[in-house]
Amino acid sequence: MNSPNLIRRITDKRPSLRRSEAKVADFVLGHVNDVINMRVVDLASRSEVSEPTVIRFCRALGFDGFRSFKLQLAQQVAMGSVTTQFAVDDADTVTDLCNKVFDTTIGSLLSVRDELNPAVLEEAINTISNARRVEFYGFGASGSVAADAQHKFFRLQLSTAAYMDPHIQHMSAISLGAEDVVVAISQSGKTKALLESVALARQAGATVIGLAPKNTPLSARCTIPIYVNVEEDLQAFSPVSSRIVHLVVIDVLATGVARHRKPLLKEHMRSLRKSLRALRTSG
Repeated sequence: MNSPNLIRRITDKRPSLRRSEAKVADFVLGHVNDVINMRVVDLASRSEVSEPTVIRFCRALGFDGFRSFKLQLAQQVAMGSVTTQFAVDDADTVTDLCNKVFDTTIGSLLSVRDELNPAVLEEAINTISNARRVEFYGFGASGSVAADAQHKFFRLQLSTAAYMDPHIQHMSAISLGAEDVVVAISQSGKTKALLESVALARQAGATVIGLAPKNTPLSARCTIPIYVNVEEDLQAFSPVSSRIVHLVVIDVLATGVARHRKPLLKEHMRSLRKSLRALRTSG
């Protein structure tokens, strides 16, 4: 199925395009804001291809021509759902840095939101709501997401744990059963230790919900894969947009579970708010 996000669709489709069409794809990906104001002849010239090649590129993406392609591209730019990783320049001011970080993160959030499958999210919410125990697995930046998730879900009176050590993950995974759930979180979807933990949990009979990019080993091995497709630039100055996107997806799941368990939570949440007030100053 084609992604509703046009930039993602171009990126996914690029490997199967002809060489000349791929040149158009590369130019569009690098000059989105310029392309929406171009004519066919302009894009062909800048991409160093013929005009018929531009039309073939548009049709390969499912459009009847350049006009409809450009219209959808302009709509995505207007909605802010076009995201590209930024480059930090030595001449950037703090305002420049602020805009780049925020714009990239917002673009990533909107892009992933448009690609999430509501039916899959609902299945994950129902599964977590009915679980005997929920465990969150992750490493590195994904480990901090797992810890945050455990904090959110234990407030909903679920038995939860978060493990960021592979040995503890393995020991815990083999102790799970058919009524238990593992939520495996990974920015790459390729972490060997996490894949091993997921395999052990599946063998023990647990349901595994995965937050990982599509077409990765982790998403392929999960019972319920939730695709979180965020391109990460691993240079020192890039923001970790995928970590923030994972946190928001966790919030979606937690909100759904809270709605399911609302009748059970009224008194608990009231007591929780009362106890937290005792920890704060009156000033």
